[in-house]
Amino acid sequence: MSFVPRRLLVLTLLAPLLLQAAPAPWYYWRSLVDGQRVCAQTSPGPGWEQDSAPHEGPGCQPRRKVLVVPMR
Repeated sequence: MSFVPRRLLVLTLLAPLLLQAAPAPWYYWRSLVDGQRVCAQTSPGPGWEQDSAPHEGPGCQPRRKVLVVPMR
């Protein structure tokens, strides 16, 4: 089997996974030790629990609302 068809086969198999990729949501995490809150996409480690619903914007910022004003 030549090198080019192998690449094509791998790309064909991975394409559906790449098309579904999206950034991970951001969460507030609370320390079980001192109650400190941190914003991160994944858990900072043991001793932390999720403390909010997912945020779609980066850094726990809410998604911007865009107002569309129709032209007359």
